[in-house]
Amino acid sequence: MVSRKIMVVDDDKEFLEELKEMLIFSGYEVTGINDSTIALKVARVVKPDVILLDLRMRSTSGFEIANGLKSLIETSNIPVIAMTGYYTLKEHSWLINFCGIKRCLKKPFNPLDIIAEIEKVMETA
Repeated sequence: MVSRKIMVVDDDKEFLEELKEMLIFSGYEVTGINDSTIALKVARVVKPDVILLDLRMRSTSGFEIANGLKSLIETSNIPVIAMTGYYTLKEHSWLINFCGIKRCLKKPFNPLDIIAEIEKVMETA
């Protein structure tokens, strides 16, 4: 089985490490980024199959990153799954759709839910 590449962008270092560990244990090759200002640059180099992206970060928001990914030829087809404990899907659905985000998970979430979402977006990618 070919290892699928996942990039996780979240400025919460503890959450990032826990999520990375769980994804690695599930068989994914994982790149973790806790500095949102370099996320676009890393995505262009790593070329992940899926990006898990926190929407609320200190420097550059997940919305800005997702929009930037959508606008670059090298990254425009990478599915983005947003993760948020702050934004409501109802109130921000237009922004989520505008930025090209495929799915959005509310934190905290069950680890099996994130695996299911990754598999869903990879099937349709």
